[in-house]
Amino acid sequence: MTPFQLKIKSHLLFVIAFTFTNFIYAQLSAEKNHNLIAKGAVLTKLSDQYSFTEGPAADKKGNIYFTDQPNNRIMKWSVNGELSVFMENAGRANGLYFDHEGYLLACADEKNEIWKIDQNKNTTVLINNYEGKRLNGPNDLWVDPKGGIYFTDPFYKRDYWIHTSKEIEKECVYYLSPDKSKIINVDDELVKPNGIIGTSDGKTLFVADISANKTYSYTINSDGSLGKKTLFTESGSDGMTIDESGNIYLTGKGVTVFNPQGEKITHIEVPEPWTANVCFGGKKFKTLFITAGKSVYTLEMNVRGMK
Repeated sequence: MTPFQLKIKSHLLFVIAFTFTNFIYAQLSAEKNHNLIAKGAVLTKLSDQYSFTEGPAADKKGNIYFTDQPNNRIMKWSVNGELSVFMENAGRANGLYFDHEGYLLACADEKNEIWKIDQNKNTTVLINNYEGKRLNGPNDLWVDPKGGIYFTDPFYKRDYWIHTSKEIEKECVYYLSPDKSKIINVDDELVKPNGIIGTSDGKTLFVADISANKTYSYTINSDGSLGKKTLFTESGSDGMTIDESGNIYLTGKGVTVFNPQGEKITHIEVPEPWTANVCFGGKKFKTLFITAGKSVYTLEMNVRGMK
């Protein structure tokens, strides 16, 4: 090797080492300086008396509703710290979300429907089919600022179903218009869409493809259709939420938090085999509520949840 070649090689090695070092430094700095969790806060188990917890959603006061799907009920955690049963015979509800009028929306998996539930437990079926074909199994949902509903529709074969096969071959993401008169397929190119959340300004949607181990971001068009699709992170998720700073919280093995650019900033260990979902609630909306296996947990944060 000539002196010139040695010089070039040394320069390239320096550039590679410098780039790698700065990348690692940036990652460590992001994780070290997140300042998301309240000082002295510890993960607190509220209860482990359930079969499988899912779908936490906060009402306007910060009370959190969540599902115990195998036992077919919706539970409530009040801002005063009390746990109670809100609703029995809950349609095997999975994901939950409150609409702008205060109704609780539920992915009622028993008959592949989406329900609207009032405080007296009266239910209205909002949707149960697409183009006349039975939905696969609405899993999670988000309400946009206009009142339209985005929801994921993967197929997880349930032992309480009479049917055993799909009527809709692809597992898609749908949008139900604000007046509930029209449903459109907004993405049919995912393997198994699951967690879903959008930004408070209604401009960006996040969807986790749990089987592909990827989460995507989309621009939202004025008619509810989706525009540019971008890989947000090489990580799937069961459920997700967003804080006031735009950080995205993904679940699975604990809770992993990414900044709006898709960089991991922290990981919250949860002592359960699987963490299904997460949301913000409590009096100040600074309590992170986590559903994981048979248990539910809280963690006090420095940031508020997105409203």
